[in-house]
Amino acid sequence: MNKLNPLLVTLMAFVLAFQTSLAQDEVQLRLAWWGSQNRHDRTIAAIELYEELNPGIDIVAEFDGWWQYWEMLEGHRADSDLPDILQNTYARIADYIDTDSLLPLDDYIEDGALDIQFIDQNSLSGATSANHLYGIPLGVNAEVVALDTDAFAAAEMELPPLDWTWADFEEIASQLAERLGIYGIGELGSEEIWKTLYLGCCDQWAYAADGKSIGYEDDQPLIDFYSMLLRLQDNGGMQPYADWIARGNQGIVEAKLIVTGEAAMDYLGSNQLLAMWGASGADRNFVLYPFPRVEDGVTQSFIKPSMYFSIASDTEYPDEAAAFLDWFVNSIEANEILAAERGVPLSAHVRDALLPTLGPAQAETFTVLGTIETTGRSFLPFDPPADREIVIEVYIPDFAKPVMFGEISPEEGAARLREGVNRMLAAQ
Repeated sequence: MNKLNPLLVTLMAFVLAFQTSLAQDEVQLRLAWWGSQNRHDRTIAAIELYEELNPGIDIVAEFDGWWQYWEMLEGHRADSDLPDILQNTYARIADYIDTDSLLPLDDYIEDGALDIQFIDQNSLSGATSANHLYGIPLGVNAEVVALDTDAFAAAEMELPPLDWTWADFEEIASQLAERLGIYGIGELGSEEIWKTLYLGCCDQWAYAADGKSIGYEDDQPLIDFYSMLLRLQDNGGMQPYADWIARGNQGIVEAKLIVTGEAAMDYLGSNQLLAMWGASGADRNFVLYPFPRVEDGVTQSFIKPSMYFSIASDTEYPDEAAAFLDWFVNSIEANEILAAERGVPLSAHVRDALLPTLGPAQAETFTVLGTIETTGRSFLPFDPPADREIVIEVYIPDFAKPVMFGEISPEEGAARLREGVNRMLAAQ
């Protein structure tokens, strides 16, 4: 039997010890986000670059569509197993702050590990509580309407003015449906329509500033808006609510009817145009418009952080997570890969670096945000912690479904919504 060379034995022992040391030294971070396939691909590519630049860091991706993501995240939170770094929204981050699920970032900003000098301070307010910052936005966006310019041309219709009204919108959607045999607008079923878009007259909001009651006194704008939706549903100008529900409210841009040519307009976040255009095909042509307004009002589109990235309060690796966040937000190389898909970058030096490289989708996004900055309403406050339960337990079953299915009138639905929202907010 041959004996192993003592030198070889020593070398093998050294290699094994070295590999064991590497395995022990490797830091594994979990990064979670929601989005389209386009976002998934771009984020994974950015992760791979970061791992290449930072040997010993392994980033595990956890991602899904909108609704599935929140179910996944809630499951993780219930198990005290939140990802180290998680994507959040201005509408829901307050709940994660209130439950001490997120790590304050102040120490990392103070020592320079997390550089926010190029970021507009107003955009940080939505993730600030008790003078502590809990999230860094990667970009800004707005809720807008995408218009298929080829569909308008086929219908022999001019594009509307940028300051279009809801009356203009209803007429346009109805005419598009009549002339083309497709829906004028694909989606207007989201709860965001109630919370942000139907109140066309100035400073109204779904919730009062103190989060203890509904935020508006007059139900008539809501009644008028949903009466319009019912008319569009009846004349083919809008996808029926029942069909929207049956499709599963997939929450991803690739599922929108404008992508397949079944609708001439659709509702989306401005940052979603890149994914929508990619899914539709390079030969398609789209423009983005601010949301319509009531007569003599302002558009309800407003500039907001598209999403925040936060660090879980119980992460094992807060320093490494903060280092990744700093790179993710401030690195030009990272943002060249991400291509403003999460919104126009907030970091000024990143935005300036990307401007010469913009494709048509990014350029259109930058353009519409420039319009909304001067014509839209101001940034809106946190939703109260009960918002998600209100949407699930009141808005959908007591208002949206019965109104849009014709089971109750918009007037009765508005009264039910008011009672239910006030009841839940008073109980929190």
